[in-house]
Amino acid sequence: MYKIVKKRQLNSAVTLMEIEAPLIAKKALAGQFIIFRVDEKGERIPLTIADYDREKGTVTIIFQIVGRSTMLLNQLEEGDSILDFVGPLGKPTEVDGFKRVAVIGGGVGCAIAYPSAKALFNNGTEVDMIAGFRSKDIVILEDEMKAACTNLYIMTDDGTYGEKGLVTDKLKELIEQKGRKYDAVIAIGPVIMMKFVAATTKPHGIKTIVSLNPIMIDGTGMCGGCRVKVDGEIKFACVDGPDFDGHKVDFDELMKRNSSYRERETHDRENCRLLKGVAENA
Repeated sequence: MYKIVKKRQLNSAVTLMEIEAPLIAKKALAGQFIIFRVDEKGERIPLTIADYDREKGTVTIIFQIVGRSTMLLNQLEEGDSILDFVGPLGKPTEVDGFKRVAVIGGGVGCAIAYPSAKALFNNGTEVDMIAGFRSKDIVILEDEMKAACTNLYIMTDDGTYGEKGLVTDKLKELIEQKGRKYDAVIAIGPVIMMKFVAATTKPHGIKTIVSLNPIMIDGTGMCGGCRVKVDGEIKFACVDGPDFDGHKVDFDELMKRNSSYRERETHDRENCRLLKGVAENA
């Protein structure tokens, strides 16, 4: 069993938890992920490692409440435990050899972009971080991101906070108007966002890394559920990634696969008693 030592609501739909997992904390690196099960009847859910503390032996996860398993996880409080917490899995984000990098996060994807920015910044890299949200009320991790980069740019779709516009608007401005010379751009967030970030950087020949989040089950490459097409070849995000060359990913196929269970997730949100209880007590 893995004890929850800290819980914090980042916004109405996103929760941070710090889990006691010393063996994982000892080896975890930015870009890697864990797979959890709330109980013996629970499904296996992958979550990127948002942070870790080797001395305390804890691993931080940040999740959006979208389906039954994340609803169940969100019902737990500090002092409660979850059954399974396996990792670290996947390949860590590349952080060596860069002078200046732009790290881009979209929505809850900022929770995944943050540890990559932090690792690069602590490695001596100049980091421009662009964080995109729909509106001010769902902005998360602003202080943490600010401490993990050289410059932080917050973009909101409706202009209620930071600058109005898309993350690609700011990226294009920094490259074309400000003359920023990036060794790489790292983009993490909605697939459509990553697709357009890659389209923005490609004409400039800037190396672009994206962290993919396909459907995943076992985390060892055996089930094939997390397959993605990269440069025309089938890859498995859990063992070959989750980071891939953004200019070679078939984003359209990935979006189609990720939407396979959207109808079921919608049904769970609308009919789950746990979620109804949260709404009634809000």
